[in-house]
Amino acid sequence: MIIRGFRETDDYPFISQYQLPPEQAIYTSTPIEVIKTFRADPNQKPYAIYTGDQLVGCFVLNGHRSANIYTHERGSLVFKSFSIDARFQKRGYAYEALRALPEIAKQEYPGKTEILLTVHHTNTPAISLYQKAGFEDKGYRYAGTHGEELIFHLRVKEEEKIKSR
Repeated sequence: MIIRGFRETDDYPFISQYQLPPEQAIYTSTPIEVIKTFRADPNQKPYAIYTGDQLVGCFVLNGHRSANIYTHERGSLVFKSFSIDARFQKRGYAYEALRALPEIAKQEYPGKTEILLTVHHTNTPAISLYQKAGFEDKGYRYAGTHGEELIFHLRVKEEEKIKSR
């Protein structure tokens, strides 16, 4: 699996064919909506998830302080609009992408110490997946447009420095 920043000419044709069931689309933005938002706000950095030459998913990371309405921590990175194309669900891609987030954060957002996401309180499959991938529910809540959102946290661990003797 490869996760990389969105490339207009390479990725847009695949994104326009992306399939997201209506029961899942109520919880996240479609990739087309993500790209429209990105074009209007370059702080919204979309990522594409590929296996081979197939686009299987996408998400957004935003490290700009103004995007983080969930905490006062300056070291937080917001993860949002995560989805896996319906044709590729139930194959482990979502879990694998979530597990790759800390390394992406370290490489592309130096100084960020945690990744935040919100998940609707009724989206139990996503809640289970986020917890399995290491995200923690510390009890913080956000009053979203469509109801209560749980705020999940994932620490971005710094590389351990080896002490020389």
